[in-house]
Amino acid sequence: MGYQNEVKSVLPNNISKLGMALLCCLLSFYGEAQQNSTAPIDYSSLKLPERPNIVWIVAEDLSPYLPMYGDATVATPNLSRLAKEGVKYTNVYSPAGVCAPSRAAIATGMYPTRIGAMHMRTGPWFSFKVKDEALRNHQQKYSPVYEAKPPAGVHMHSDYLRRAGYYCTNNRKEDYQFRCELTAWDESSDKAHWKNRPKDQPFFAIFNLMVTHESKIWTKAKDSLWVDNSLDVPMEPYWPKTPLAKKDVRRMYSNIKEMDHQVGVLLKELEDEGLLEKTIVFWYTDHGGPLPRSKRTIYDSGIKVPMLIRFPNGQFAGQSDHQLISFVDFKPTLLSLAGLPKPEYTDGMAWMGSHRNTEPRTYIYAAADRFDRQHDRIRVVRDARYKYVRNLLPDRPYYLPIKFRENMDIMQELLRLHQKDSLNAQQRQWFRPEKDREELFDTWSDPDELQNLINDASHADKLQELRGALDGWIQDTKDQGLVPETDYLKKIGDYWDQPQTAAPDFIKKGNLFQLESPTPGAAIGYQWLSPNEEPKDSWHVYTSPLESKDNKILVARAHRIGYKPSDLVEFDTK
Repeated sequence: MGYQNEVKSVLPNNISKLGMALLCCLLSFYGEAQQNSTAPIDYSSLKLPERPNIVWIVAEDLSPYLPMYGDATVATPNLSRLAKEGVKYTNVYSPAGVCAPSRAAIATGMYPTRIGAMHMRTGPWFSFKVKDEALRNHQQKYSPVYEAKPPAGVHMHSDYLRRAGYYCTNNRKEDYQFRCELTAWDESSDKAHWKNRPKDQPFFAIFNLMVTHESKIWTKAKDSLWVDNSLDVPMEPYWPKTPLAKKDVRRMYSNIKEMDHQVGVLLKELEDEGLLEKTIVFWYTDHGGPLPRSKRTIYDSGIKVPMLIRFPNGQFAGQSDHQLISFVDFKPTLLSLAGLPKPEYTDGMAWMGSHRNTEPRTYIYAAADRFDRQHDRIRVVRDARYKYVRNLLPDRPYYLPIKFRENMDIMQELLRLHQKDSLNAQQRQWFRPEKDREELFDTWSDPDELQNLINDASHADKLQELRGALDGWIQDTKDQGLVPETDYLKKIGDYWDQPQTAAPDFIKKGNLFQLESPTPGAAIGYQWLSPNEEPKDSWHVYTSPLESKDNKILVARAHRIGYKPSDLVEFDTK
C-alpha cells in the first residue's frame, strides 16, 4: 500500500489503470526484494574523527510509516534528507513492544529478561524522586514498584563515554526500569543540550521526541496544528475502517509531520554550529506504532522500528542496510564508534566502528510480559524471514485490556464492533479468547502475521531450527520472566527491602586521594564544593585518584544500578 501511494504521488493523472497496476506491482516487488535481503553494508571504510560527536534522536511509538519505507502518506523532508544523506536500516528490532524494557536493553546492552527488566513497568522513573509514602500509594494502586537488578559492574552506556571524556546529555526521558545511574549524565532534563558543554569537548546527546507517543493520539485530538483532515490514510487490515478510526490514523500521520519538523530544528542547530560533518546522527523509534495491535505486541508492528543514520561528509549516502539489528546491539556499537570495546557482559554486538563484529547476527529475540496489571508471557525468535512465537500462557487472550490504550477512539471502535460481532476475520483475530501455544509466520508473504504456519509440514525444518534457537536463548539468558513476578520479587527483595549502595571510603596516598565503594560494581560520583555550597545534580565519574583543591571540599556518592544510591559523604583533603 505504501509503495502504491508513492507511485501515485509522482505519476501523471492520465496514466492508464493497467499501467498503474503494472507499475505498482513492479515497485511492490522491488520493495519486497529490498526488504527480504539481509545484506549488511561493509563499514570497514568508515572514516571518523578519533572521538566523533554522536546524537541520538528518538521518536516515541512509531512504525515505519514513512516515505523512505514506502509510505508516502505525509512528506517528511527532514527524515527524507537523513535517508538521502545517510543509511536506511530495514531490519531493526526492539526486544519488547513497549518503552521501558526497550530502554533498559539500550542502556545496558542486555536483554530485559536477563536482568529482570521485562515487566512494564517496574520502577517508574518519576517515582524515585518522590517520598516513600507516595511510592507505597503507587504500588498499591497500580503495580509493584521495584528496580531491575543487573549484575555487579553493569553501567549505563553514557557512563562509559563520560569516562572516555565525552559530555553526555539526555533530553529528557529516562525510564530504564531502574533509577538512572548517578554517573550517567552531565545533564538529564528538558534543557539538556550539547551546547552546554565545555568548548570542543566531544559529546553524546539524546533527544526524545514525545509528539508521536501513543498518548498524543487522544490528547492532541482537537489540536489543529499540523493536521490535514483530508488525508487519504492507509488502514491496516486489523483496524476498523470507520470515520472515527480514520481520524486517529490521521492524527498519527499529523504527529509524524510535527516530529519531522522537530528533527529539522536539531539538524539546523548542528549545521549552524558547524558540527554536522563532525557528528554521527541516529534517528530511530523506541518500538512500534501507537495504534491497536502494534505497541505492546510482539508482531513486527510492535517491535520493528525504522532507523536512519547520517555519517560525517555523506559517507554511505543513500544506501540501505538490511542486516538484522537488535536494540542490545546499540550500546556495543555506540562504544565502538567512540573507539571503546564493549563490556564482556553485554548481549549485543557492534555492527560498525573500531570494535565491530565481522559476522552479522542470525536471529533477533523479543518478549512480552506484564503490562500495567495485565500479565502475559510470550517469547519470540525471528530470522530474516520467519518468526517463531511461543505463548507460555495460552489460556490468556491475545488482546489485553490496557486502560491507557483504551483512551483511543480507534480502540473504542474495535471494542464496540467486537461487542456487536461486526469485525471481519482479520480484525477478530486479536480478540481470540485463547492463544495458540506456538505460532510460525512467514513475514515475507504475510507481513501482517495473520497466517499461523505451525502445522504446515513444508515448514517443519524451519520450525525445528527456530524452536532450538529460542530454547538456547532462554537458557543462556536465564530468563527471569519464566516465573510469576511475585516469586521473582521474593528472590530479589522488593522495593521496600532494597539494598543501598555503601558509601565510598576515602583513602589518602601521599598527595593523592582515592575513593572506593565496598559495594561491588558500584560507580562513584564526586564534586568539589566551596564552603556552604550545595551539591549539584551532575556528578563527575571517579576513575582515578584525585589531587586536593585549595578551599574546596570533596563530596562523593556511590551507586550500583538496582540499588539505592549511597548517602553523601564529605572528605577533608587537607
